[in-house]
Amino acid sequence: MAKDLLLEIGLEEVPARFVRGAMNQLKEKLVKWLAESRIAHQDVQAYATPRRLAVLVQGVEEKQADVNEQVKGPSRKIAQDDQGNWSKAALGFARSQGAEPEQLYFQELAGVEYVYANKSSIGIDTAAVLSEGLTNLITSMSFPKNMRWGSYDLKFIRPIKWLLALYGQDVVPFEITGVRSGNSSRGHRFLGAETTVTEPAVYKERLREQHVIVDVEEREQIIVAQIEQLAKEQNWEIAINQDLLEEVLFLVEIPNVLYGTFDPEFLNIPQDVLITSMREHQRYFPVLDGKGQLLPYFVTVRNGDRNKIDVVAKGNEKVLRARLSDAKFFYEEDQKLAIGDALAKLENIVYHEELGTVANKVGRIRALADLLAAKLQVDAGTAAHISRTADICKFDLVTQMVGEFPELQGIMGEDYARKAGENETVAAAINEHYQPRFAGDRAPASITGAVVSLADKLDTIVGCFSIGIIPTGSQDPYALRRQAAGVVQIILAQRLNLQLSDLFDAALEVHEARGMKRSADEVRKDLTEFLALRVKNVLSEQAIRYDVVDAVMGAGFNNLLLTVERAALLNAQASGEDRAAFKLIVDAFNRVSNLAAKATTKVVDEALFAEPAESALYKEWQAVHASFQQAVAGGEIADAAAKLAALKAPINTYFDAVMVMAEDEKVRANRLATLSLIAEDIAVVADYSKLVWS
Repeated sequence: MAKDLLLEIGLEEVPARFVRGAMNQLKEKLVKWLAESRIAHQDVQAYATPRRLAVLVQGVEEKQADVNEQVKGPSRKIAQDDQGNWSKAALGFARSQGAEPEQLYFQELAGVEYVYANKSSIGIDTAAVLSEGLTNLITSMSFPKNMRWGSYDLKFIRPIKWLLALYGQDVVPFEITGVRSGNSSRGHRFLGAETTVTEPAVYKERLREQHVIVDVEEREQIIVAQIEQLAKEQNWEIAINQDLLEEVLFLVEIPNVLYGTFDPEFLNIPQDVLITSMREHQRYFPVLDGKGQLLPYFVTVRNGDRNKIDVVAKGNEKVLRARLSDAKFFYEEDQKLAIGDALAKLENIVYHEELGTVANKVGRIRALADLLAAKLQVDAGTAAHISRTADICKFDLVTQMVGEFPELQGIMGEDYARKAGENETVAAAINEHYQPRFAGDRAPASITGAVVSLADKLDTIVGCFSIGIIPTGSQDPYALRRQAAGVVQIILAQRLNLQLSDLFDAALEVHEARGMKRSADEVRKDLTEFLALRVKNVLSEQAIRYDVVDAVMGAGFNNLLLTVERAALLNAQASGEDRAAFKLIVDAFNRVSNLAAKATTKVVDEALFAEPAESALYKEWQAVHASFQQAVAGGEIADAAAKLAALKAPINTYFDAVMVMAEDEKVRANRLATLSLIAEDIAVVADYSKLVWS
């Protein structure tokens, strides 16, 4: 008969940002251990609060599954010597499977004989393996930050205070850091008490009785519902920032939403400053009116009941006033700093020891932005705005407000620049040049902000690549993947007529002027491969088929706008109602491209045409080639593809009538040259050979 299994690790308060990851890790480890131990089970649910991590597994079988399997060992060549004696490899294999050498046998697999052993094992009771299994599971957990306590060697996220482990109604006995497992848990630190859990199924309710909501989703639903109800009652818009909600969710065990007020005089400070101060320092949700303007109220979540909730609100109001007073002081003091003086201070801030100061970076941004502006042929006024924005885009990094809240960089720059009398376009572009800040963020709205943003991001990417800092695996400390994704997003959003090679050349030109550790060719190669992955991601996000992505990327992606259009067209053709007709076109194209790969020249001599079909295909291609190139240059990719599709019939006629690989070397080369010219145009649209047909 199956039983439920419950494991709870009671801890000192865990930092909110680590709780969800730890909860998921505990669940994953337990599920994996059960699978490896051949213990069948049903549903698994993970729970967590700041003081506990828990997993409840339903329907855990009382006995491990029996094992009777055939295990493959080394090949006969390795398993036996020339005299037929077992080798050390075979004997080692037998020992590892618990078999005697005489029990080994050979069996053929894919034309090769391998030695095999039958491995049999009778499962033992689940209860007999739980103690050791749960102990190892807990002690093997890892965290971003660990601590040790007392004289114990175990490193854990926080000291373990209690352990609850039940299999059915029975305690699973084990001990970690002097804490023995039992059937007791602890309720809310102030409102609850210790409680006995008689069986896993009553766990949630026993904790609820002690003022703890262990179910993370339920706790989140309570918080959101209370916020929405408060907003409805007060006719407010309460901005629920998901990151803040996630943090608050793991700061409380029983949530109760409340609100307070602050002095309206603070509304003279920019709204972003107030919201950031409330969010980062106090974990408060801002309150807005119907037009999105901040109101002098805040919403917070108490870890407790509603007893004396008004007193709690007053206490929060007092603390917030002090925080906002600090913000007001920073804001007023920052405005006394002239932009020129702020820029001078950038010369004393090291950006990277191999890439110089922030002032050096600003200089490179200006040089690169000017090159891009010239490439885009913007008007003189816009070019001046781009230069000025690039010059002062980082000045707010030395302000007190950004020092306190780094996430306000750019936002404060825009405000301070506007108050200092800078052009409105320039002020807005200072903020825009950080966009997109994160996945899903918008691209800069103005051409000025877009160009400076490109320059900034390219400088960061190329600078890092030039000194050998290239993201590998999950390691990307300088967020270069995000920067590269931003480059792609900006070009597409603004529909900028910039080739990726143009960007690389401009950025490398600027960095070569300062001297680079790596050669420009090496860096350019790495940049191309790096950006290719970002472009693939963009196409995948647009629901383009994987094989279409490969086909389009196979034809190059230097022109991002054209790449996206080619992908959309090809995806529609390969997935639409006329896909059967389209496949016939693709088949014709692939026949051309496959043979064209053997060509050694692109020079065609019409005098060598021996069949009418040769001349017909060549003339048909000549008739569409110029208009095809014109359509591609104009971005009319659908028109260009249609012109190529018109070659299907003459291509098929050609292959029916002509032996391309003729014995005469000159005739053969001439025929391959004809196909090579056609294949060259086909390759502009896609590598059709990568399409997959079901």
